[in-house]
Amino acid sequence: MAGEDPDTVRREFGDAVNMTPRELEEWLDSDESRAVGQKDGDGESTGHASGRRIVELLRTKKDDLTDDDLAHMRKVHGYVQRHLAQEPAKEDVETSKWRYSLMNWGHDPLKKG
Repeated sequence: MAGEDPDTVRREFGDAVNMTPRELEEWLDSDESRAVGQKDGDGESTGHASGRRIVELLRTKKDDLTDDDLAHMRKVHGYVQRHLAQEPAKEDVETSKWRYSLMNWGHDPLKKG
């Protein structure tokens, strides 16, 4: 992935993240958001921390993105693609931990368009 075209990274990130910064901020403030994901030492899940970073990235101008930002954008795209492939077959998706985890990463699988 090193040396991957920044335009491709931004496009794939944009394809993966279908929530607006405001939608994502409101979601991250919910109890459901905080209840899912693998927790690190400070009690915040990896996905929740990523969601906060995604909000920042969505509000960052294209020319102001750093290599570290682009690396996180690649990580988000990869996570969303892998997680979408694991959609539960019999679970109620609307209130599933699967959906909630994806939403922490900026993707609501029930959002149309």
